[in-house]
Amino acid sequence: MSQQLAECAVLSSTGIGLRAPHVNELMDTLPAVGWLEIHAENYMGGGAKMKDIERLRAHYPISLHGVGLSLGSAGGIDKRHLERLRNLALRIEPALVSEHLSWCTAGGSYLNDLLPLPYTHEALEVVCRNIDEAQGALKRRLLVENPSSYMAYTASAIPEAQFLAEVARRTGCGLLCDVNNIHVSAHNLGFDADAYIDALPAGAVGEIHLAGHHRTEADGQALLIDDHGSEVAGPVWRLYGRALRRFGRVPALVEWDSNLPELSALLDQARAADHVGFAA
Repeated sequence: MSQQLAECAVLSSTGIGLRAPHVNELMDTLPAVGWLEIHAENYMGGGAKMKDIERLRAHYPISLHGVGLSLGSAGGIDKRHLERLRNLALRIEPALVSEHLSWCTAGGSYLNDLLPLPYTHEALEVVCRNIDEAQGALKRRLLVENPSSYMAYTASAIPEAQFLAEVARRTGCGLLCDVNNIHVSAHNLGFDADAYIDALPAGAVGEIHLAGHHRTEADGQALLIDDHGSEVAGPVWRLYGRALRRFGRVPALVEWDSNLPELSALLDQARAADHVGFAA
C-alpha cells in the first residue's frame, strides 16, 4: 500500500484515457501528461497490446479502470474475472484501480452496458459485499465511480451520493467522482449537482473524471448523454472547480472515447484541467 500511495503522490498533473489510435504517437513522442488510464478488460489477454503498456509504464504512471467487475450483481463477482484483474494489477502495478457503481452480468452472461442499481438497503449490502471481496483479492483500495443516470428506480430509498458515502464508510473503498456524470444525472433527474458534491465524503474521493457529453431530445424533453465524445463543457468545468475546492488536488483524468480527436486535442484538455486545478 505504501508503494501505491507514493505513486499516487506524483499524479499532480491531469491524466488522459489511453485509446488505441494514440498509442504509437504517445510512444514516439512521450508528451508531457500526468498519467494514463487504461480499461482493464482490454489488456487481460496479454499479447502485443500488453507489451505497449509495459513500454509506456516505464514513462507514465498507469491506472486500471474496470468496466466488467459488476459490483452491483446480486449473484456476486465473477471470480475468474476478478482473478484476471488481480493478475493484471500485479503485472502493471497501477497507481489506481477503479470500477463503476453498476452491474453488467446476469446468469453468467455479460451485458454490454453499465446498468443502474436501485439504491436500497438490500443493494447496499450487495455492493459492500462485492467490494470487500474485490479489495481482499486485489489487496488494495478500489475507487468506485458514480454513474451517469437516465432513469431512477421508484424503489430507491437512499440518495445516490449518500449511498456512495455509506459504501465508502462500510468498506473503506475510495470514490471516483465523475463530475461530468454528476452534471448529466443532475440535469436528467432534476437534482442539485452542487449538493451532490457536498454530500460526498471529502476524505474518500481519490480521483476525479472529466469528459464531454451531448444533448438530445426524448419525448419532447432535453436529455444529456454521457458519450465522452466532445470537449468538457462549461458547467462541468465549474463543477470541477467546486470538486477541487472540496476534495483537494486529487488525481484528475480527461476521458474521450467516441468521435476521438487528435492526441493534441486531448492533451489540450488535460492542460486546461491543470489550469483549473492550479487556480482552485
